[in-house]
Amino acid sequence: MTIHGKAALLEAPGAPAVVRDITIDAPGPNEVRVQIVASGVCHTDLTVKNLNGNGMAFPIVLGHEGAGYIDAVGEGVTHLAVGDPVVLAYRAPCEQCPACRRGDPRRCYVALRPGQRIRRADDNALCSQVLRCGTFATHTVVHAKAAIKMPSEMPLDRACLLACGVITGVGAALNTTPVLRGSRVAVIGCGGVGLSVVQGAVLAGASEIIAIDVNPTKLRWAKDFGATHLVNAREVDPVAEVRRITEDGYDGGVEYSFEATGIPLCTEQAIKMLAYGGTATTIGFPAQDDAVTLNLGDMATGVYWNKAGLRVCHCGDTLPSNDFPILADLYLKGQLKLDEMVTRRIGLDDVEAAFHEMETGDVIRSVIVF
Repeated sequence: MTIHGKAALLEAPGAPAVVRDITIDAPGPNEVRVQIVASGVCHTDLTVKNLNGNGMAFPIVLGHEGAGYIDAVGEGVTHLAVGDPVVLAYRAPCEQCPACRRGDPRRCYVALRPGQRIRRADDNALCSQVLRCGTFATHTVVHAKAAIKMPSEMPLDRACLLACGVITGVGAALNTTPVLRGSRVAVIGCGGVGLSVVQGAVLAGASEIIAIDVNPTKLRWAKDFGATHLVNAREVDPVAEVRRITEDGYDGGVEYSFEATGIPLCTEQAIKMLAYGGTATTIGFPAQDDAVTLNLGDMATGVYWNKAGLRVCHCGDTLPSNDFPILADLYLKGQLKLDEMVTRRIGLDDVEAAFHEMETGDVIRSVIVF
């Protein structure tokens, strides 16, 4: 049965997000329809807007960091039922690509997607969904394997954060580049993802966690989330300061560095911060023509002589069906900070203001509450 709802849409390149009436069809085979309870406003949504849709056809339902209750199930869905609380994952392994066939679903090349079930009400135009989700809406339809059941006691306005920002950061430190207990870690950029990297490093048992940013407020947040050292990159050379903090008679440096800004210079800095044999991980969303320049021959910081490694993190290399329940359990046990990540609760009409504040203000996450 088709139902009616509302969504924040991008309708044209350069246009602001606007709230429109929508219709949502019944889910097809292996799909579920979800009544959204809460959705985090992630920087990726702003990036899609700034990139004029990033290749998707307009109109576009924004949002991908959502949680809610199953409203309807399609044919063939047996592991979920109407009323189940779920978090939506934008990476549901396809089970067909080379990585999935070799038993490595965390490296899935693609992701299962639903059919287009959402239409703009006034002209019946089919809507695209950001990252196959579209959670800035009262309802959405996703592939059933992208809806991950949550414990009944898990608050969904916190659970929604697991879908992207938290799993990306925590997963970077636990899955993409597993941090060894007792090692030293540097985190460049202390927004929602960077703070989640800090939490991942804490969970992994890192001995030192050095948080780097140009915003004193974000550095204070990093300390609250578990950073042991703070570096204001506006005041000092962050590479020199990290190597000074970690000086150990062997040129210093960290075993692991994580770049969570998308700024090419920060990737270069992450590599120069490494101790011998260390690994840098880049997480931030780069522009198409972004590039970095790496020194090979410097004895202390060059890639060759320092035996430096570089990895790329996409959504924490998550396997949502495994990882989301683990993170929910950590939150319920008091070992994962989610309450502290919600800076503001807003309404659907406040999306444009949240985007502006993301660019100019001190905010970890604005959460749309329906």
